[in-house]
Amino acid sequence: MGSFAAAVAAAGRAGELVVQPRMGFADIPRMREGLHAVRKARARTVGTLTIDSYTRVGDNESARLALAEGTDLNGYPIVAHGADTTRDLVAGLTGDGFAVQVRHGSANPAGIIRALLDAGLDATEGGPVSYCLPYSRTPIHDSVDAWARSCELLASRPGTHLESFGGCMLGQLCPPSLLVALSVLEGIFFKQHGLRSVSLSYAQQTHHGQDVEALLALRTLAGEHLAGLDWHVVLYTYMGVFPRTTGGALALLRDSARLAALTGTERMIVKTPAEAHRIPTIQDNIHALEEAALAAAAHRGEQPPAGDEFGVLAEARTLVDTVLELHPDTGRALTEAFRRGLLDVPYCLHADNANRSRSYIDSRGSLQWHSTGAMPIRAVPAAGRERLRADDLLGMLSHTQESFDRAALVQGGEPGDHAPGLTA
Repeated sequence: MGSFAAAVAAAGRAGELVVQPRMGFADIPRMREGLHAVRKARARTVGTLTIDSYTRVGDNESARLALAEGTDLNGYPIVAHGADTTRDLVAGLTGDGFAVQVRHGSANPAGIIRALLDAGLDATEGGPVSYCLPYSRTPIHDSVDAWARSCELLASRPGTHLESFGGCMLGQLCPPSLLVALSVLEGIFFKQHGLRSVSLSYAQQTHHGQDVEALLALRTLAGEHLAGLDWHVVLYTYMGVFPRTTGGALALLRDSARLAALTGTERMIVKTPAEAHRIPTIQDNIHALEEAALAAAAHRGEQPPAGDEFGVLAEARTLVDTVLELHPDTGRALTEAFRRGLLDVPYCLHADNANRSRSYIDSRGSLQWHSTGAMPIRAVPAAGRERLRADDLLGMLSHTQESFDRAALVQGGEPGDHAPGLTA
């Protein structure tokens, strides 16, 4: 087990949630300051090197030019900086339970993976679908081929860890069963290409109870399909439009930490109250990490409610089984599934996505299928919601933000399983 997986495993044995920021700076002193602050936070943490947009698309020359000219970048250019610089950056910081993950967003990450391995790092994330459909115009079959080679490169070094980003598809408005299925399928893809340590992701959506079901379904399917691997689950604090009030943003952050604690989730990626207004500072991130750790600790040992009100496990299992039946090679199965529309991400405009599925937020505040296209699951829109309009979509996009902001403006108000308001 490598340093990153070992750090998460040690926290799990201690009954603590690992909290992690999104953080990436091109300036070396600032990046080191950020990693040092994360390590010293009053929480169980791991660090992040978030890669800049030039490096994500393989334009390393532009990244090098920006460094030479002193132009700011929107992340850490790991290839342009070179292995020695990155190794010096993390020297004295990693170890003793603290590790660093490289996060990037690339449909063809081989260069990034070579750079992180050469620098002595052992963890990254992404996937052939999750880093293709939202972030690129790369055909899925090309992304699958690139990720197969990249997984094999990563797996060639003992102790490496890879996280699927499949549970975060588009950030919001993708019903939980598809998020769970995509994360599990990418995990199976990683396993087929040699990885022995993986994590599966899920992004917090619009209804606490539905999210509990989703995370438990993810754990169930991971147990069935990833036997023999070291694996854990990572939860992302809500990735859509964030509350504008500090109170609303902190309530949403704490709600995600409670969700992680209730479901036995091992790691959580935080967001900060600054999200709606500006790029978070190092201190913004530290505050969010410490708030999340406190909230998770307050709910440690609580048991999630039993039940399957939303049917997430059954839908996710159907999607996973349908794809795996297409071909024994999971990469080819994924490509064929999208070609046939058996996997179909709502509101995703990538050319290889059928884009016939749609979702809506029902009267409970949960995220449901409005239409499923050719997918092997049913959509049953609520009475009166047979059609979706442009203003419905706008309402859904702002649903969580407005719900938590409204609650924050009420003395002592806290959102419950769902808040009254916009339901499209």
